[in-house]
Amino acid sequence: MRHSGTMEKPRSIAKEVTLNGLLIALVFVSTYLIQIRLPISLNGGLVHMGNVALFTVALVFGKKKGAMAGAVGMGLFDLVSGWVAWAPFTFVVRGVMGYLIGRFSEGFENAWWKAPAAIILGGIWMLAGYYATEGILYGNWIAPVTSIPGNLTQLGLGAVIAIPFSKMLKSNALKFMR
Repeated sequence: MRHSGTMEKPRSIAKEVTLNGLLIALVFVSTYLIQIRLPISLNGGLVHMGNVALFTVALVFGKKKGAMAGAVGMGLFDLVSGWVAWAPFTFVVRGVMGYLIGRFSEGFENAWWKAPAAIILGGIWMLAGYYATEGILYGNWIAPVTSIPGNLTQLGLGAVIAIPFSKMLKSNALKFMR
């Protein structure tokens, strides 16, 4: 089975489904339980640790699991947290973000610049996606600019925590999964 650019032993379907469920739950719980609402932007701004989880999943497990965990984990958060109108947009924005980070960070443990570059690329997509989402939902294309500082804060915080954590996981803790 191909996984993050390396050949690994095939896993059973049950193990794959279990791992996918755990990764989705990790992103959801990190988003739901660890959050700070900022007094900025139309929607109040939300900084959460779901980005740390999403970045870590994408960096360690690759594009497919990154996309799935981001889309379903954060989309589910929107559904259960009163942000229902945002859920379809979040599903797409975070799914593509997880895919981009996982895809463009392949082999990041061998090239220091790949993980930050992948997160910057995913972050640009997220900023554009949520800017468009606010423009659509609120019918105003100027006010969404106020969300950019909060989004940049959560991207930066997520990257600073997730990159070293992912490197440690990729090189040590996940050897048992091979």
